[in-house]
Amino acid sequence: MTMLCVKAARLLTSKPFPFAFSSHNHKLRPFFSSFKQPYSASSKSQIKMSSSTPSQIVEHIVLFKVKENTDPTKVNTMINSLNRLISLDSVLHLNAGALYRIKSSPIPFTHMLHSRYSSKENLSAYAVHPRHVSVVKESVQPICDDVMAVDWVTDDLNSGDSLVPPPGSAISLSFLKLKEGLGDEVKDEILGLIKGITGRYGGIHQITCGENFSARAKGYSIASLAVFPGLSELDSKEEFVNLEKAIFRDYLQSFIVLDYVVQPSTSTL
Repeated sequence: MTMLCVKAARLLTSKPFPFAFSSHNHKLRPFFSSFKQPYSASSKSQIKMSSSTPSQIVEHIVLFKVKENTDPTKVNTMINSLNRLISLDSVLHLNAGALYRIKSSPIPFTHMLHSRYSSKENLSAYAVHPRHVSVVKESVQPICDDVMAVDWVTDDLNSGDSLVPPPGSAISLSFLKLKEGLGDEVKDEILGLIKGITGRYGGIHQITCGENFSARAKGYSIASLAVFPGLSELDSKEEFVNLEKAIFRDYLQSFIVLDYVVQPSTSTL
């Protein structure tokens, strides 16, 4: 048993942590925090239903930092254009919008996109598709100062899990940049511990985690995504994030934690 596992075992049986991240509510916090509804037919324009969950899923997260004082109309155009990409054949799920909250990040990102694919090949097909390339060139690049992408393969979704978090679901994202010199064994232990942590919190609807394979992740190598039924459940699990940091802080160079609320469909295909 390594020191990492020993530390995790001690923390998992201890009382809730007295410290917490300083939460900075972003100025572009969306107004839809009250949404908490199941999937319905009206949201199909951002959703592709699958008869069954594939054995592996590729998670794709893109974080955007929109330039200050950007015309809100241009921001809306970017978001709507990104959301329309759900119609591409290779995409299983796609949702884009403003971040709800930045808990920890060296870069003040403002918006994000979350999408899912059945394979790396389908993600690549999406990336080079002319419609995607056009959206990036015409709607994203002109108004963004910075963009970061994180991709990972997960087999954490069960066959009964929906690939599509319902509108109003709250997503907590964590990206870890590890200190140099740590081997694959440490990465494997960290991923195993992230999966184990979730067993302590019944309010988590889904969690996936994995090792990043994107070249645009700015050195962040471990990613996790936790889906909660809504904001109230997410806010009541602040200890979940604190526990991650407490276990891994000796191994981290940097730590990004962001919250996002899944938006209802507004796009027209």
